Amino acid sequence: MLIRALQFGKGERGLFVRRTFKQLSEVMARAHEMFPIHGAKWREKDLKWTFPNGAWMSFAYLERDQDAQNMQGKEFTCICIEEAGTFPNWGPIAKLKATLRSTKGIPTQLLLTGNPGGSGANWVRARYIDPAPQGWEPIKEMNATVLPNGERMEYVTERIYIPSRVTDNQILMQKDPNYVARLMESGSEQLVKAWLHGDFMAIDGAFFDNFDTQKHVLKPTELPDWWMRFRCGDWGSARPFAFYWAAVASEDWVHPESGHFIPKDAIVIYNEWYGVKMKPDGQVDANKGLRMYAEEVAQGLLERERNMRQRIDYGVLDPSAFAVDGGPSIAERMFRHTKGKVSFRRADNKRVGPMGALSGWDQVRGRLGGAVVERHNREEMIPMLFFFSNCKHLLRTLPMLQHDENNPEDLDTTAEDHAADALRYGVMSRPWAKESPDRDPKRTGTLADVTLDQLWYDNETRGRGDNVVTRRI
Repeated sequence: MLIRALQFGKGERGLFVRRTFKQLSEVMARAHEMFPIHGAKWREKDLKWTFPNGAWMSFAYLERDQDAQNMQGKEFTCICIEEAGTFPNWGPIAKLKATLRSTKGIPTQLLLTGNPGGSGANWVRARYIDPAPQGWEPIKEMNATVLPNGERMEYVTERIYIPSRVTDNQILMQKDPNYVARLMESGSEQLVKAWLHGDFMAIDGAFFDNFDTQKHVLKPTELPDWWMRFRCGDWGSARPFAFYWAAVASEDWVHPESGHFIPKDAIVIYNEWYGVKMKPDGQVDANKGLRMYAEEVAQGLLERERNMRQRIDYGVLDPSAFAVDGGPSIAERMFRHTKGKVSFRRADNKRVGPMGALSGWDQVRGRLGGAVVERHNREEMIPMLFFFSNCKHLLRTLPMLQHDENNPEDLDTTAEDHAADALRYGVMSRPWAKESPDRDPKRTGTLADVTLDQLWYDNETRGRGDNVVTRRI
């Protein structure tokens, strides 16, 4: 940015941004070492450097999305976002990008620096890394806008990922040759891979650090039709909604293609409907929802379940969808529109339990970790939660979620957590396993032999003609 100020002079207007004001302190101190050499003057009130040739550069922080909104109408020729991964989504940066313009013909530029990890690691990777993982390859994007005169104008923008490794810092390597060795001893394997190799696939500090694609993700296939099935959802309109269909294994089962062993009582998430706005290039648009009405969503759920030709035993939906404020709730509208075919009960929204008690996130982690199962005369730790690979948004967001800085037992809710919330509601819904059809379907014994789960199941399926034995999970 200093080079641009000296090169372009009057008309160059730079903006340097961090997530919080405190994070600006180091770079502002560095600017105080460099800029006065070139005659620049500092204005503390405006956090702004002015150069003798008329160029200027200011500092700002975007702690909230509204801070970016306040920048609208301003004009910058170069914007630098340092540590882009600390921004939970692309939205605030996209608003700043709209301020890049020049009436003097100066080329505009958006610069982002960053390391793997952080609450925004998901969108950084999707936008800059995934299209060209090795870097150095321009990524072209077609854009369109409508001019004040009503004319539609199309234009192409380019972005590029420039990989940077610690070994590229030749001064550091010369002055401190033991730095890499210390780095390798400083943390977990994921942290070392992220810092040393710039590996954006290595997620240190992931909330679900026991998630493993090789263990938990399956190729879609037909599941036994007698398995119990349920639906779980997280409502959203301005933000994305997330709905998932799950089955509970009635017996030990082996995936016909991959050979994955699915233990009895394991949950398989086999289908997804994620209501997020997509950009023309196929990327998620900054955590924005589709703004669909409850009736439209209910109809979409009904049509998908008709296509699947599977009976859903029950559904759970986040408690916010049951709020009543001068009219019927979201859940009631969905029920009415489908004449009761799409119904939900209120989900258990307990995220974190007191004093280590089990709660939603513990349940998810526990199922990812699995249970000890005896196979081939030896004990193995097998997951109790699996995902079909067609649940792409759940698999996109779940591994990237980070811990909340203020509450390590919870995840960072500023990230895209809608799919994870829906999953949490599902595992907290007390899912049960139906008995396999080759077992005696007749229940015997007295009331003292019946579990709470069996009574719950009877209540859910009363009037449907079901008569199956259930067991406590």
